[in-house]
Amino acid sequence: MRVGFLFTKLRVEEKLLLDELRSRNVDVVKIDDNIEWFDISKKKYEVDVLLERSVSYSRGLYISRLFEAQGIHVVNSSKTAEICGDKYVTSQALVSNNIPTPKVMMAFSEESALAACDAIGYPCVLKPVVGSWGRLIAKAENREQAESIIEHKSSLGVNHSVFYIQEYVKKPGRDIRAFSVGGKTICAIYRTSGHWITNTARGGVATNCPVTKEIDELCRNVSKTVGGGLLAMDLFETESGLTVNEVNHTMEFRNSITTTGVNIPKLMIDYVLEAAK
Repeated sequence: MRVGFLFTKLRVEEKLLLDELRSRNVDVVKIDDNIEWFDISKKKYEVDVLLERSVSYSRGLYISRLFEAQGIHVVNSSKTAEICGDKYVTSQALVSNNIPTPKVMMAFSEESALAACDAIGYPCVLKPVVGSWGRLIAKAENREQAESIIEHKSSLGVNHSVFYIQEYVKKPGRDIRAFSVGGKTICAIYRTSGHWITNTARGGVATNCPVTKEIDELCRNVSKTVGGGLLAMDLFETESGLTVNEVNHTMEFRNSITTTGVNIPKLMIDYVLEAAK
């Protein structure tokens, strides 16, 4: 079996996945999206499956589509990447399938964005529709702050001219990241921080979170909604139950292996190799 391994840079997660692949009886073909080019009429790589680990949403999406057009199975699929990689598309999929998620307003000019902030109420959160690690996320406590944030975003150019405005969910100093492999919830962590952004990339501290029936059922529904595969769901605890904030299709897990006691890269590669059959 030959496994294509698409990457932008070899972070801890990619090295762990490569180590796991090398421990199996498979050939690994590393594909660096910084140097690759493709003739869309020709098949460049003879592989049985492609594991997509690109840091770039757009690179990963288009290269996945190229491989799929050649009949090669990709994990995760371009369909899943398209849903998870764009926050609007994620939110729309969750709402359309009656999965609890924070309220979202969309706007496309400074004036309409400010009106949307007024409508959703303060505080509210403004996010880029594409992005990760809690970057370029801003909380507007009032109308004056919203005006400043919107003006700043507008000056950043076309990629920030789509305004994704989300209701602020007051968290108990933490959120939950749950990991799903092939629709099965394998483990979860709490991410705790004194800051309202709890991502571990922004200093959140990871501790084990037991996978309750509520977490498992919610994650199974989310996985089914976005097309399954290898996923990490970010969940908020609220008075009325759990709500889904975001879904990640190229999940990071370095802080969760020891924390949960679950060999996440092993389970991921098990799934990839099974998908290649």
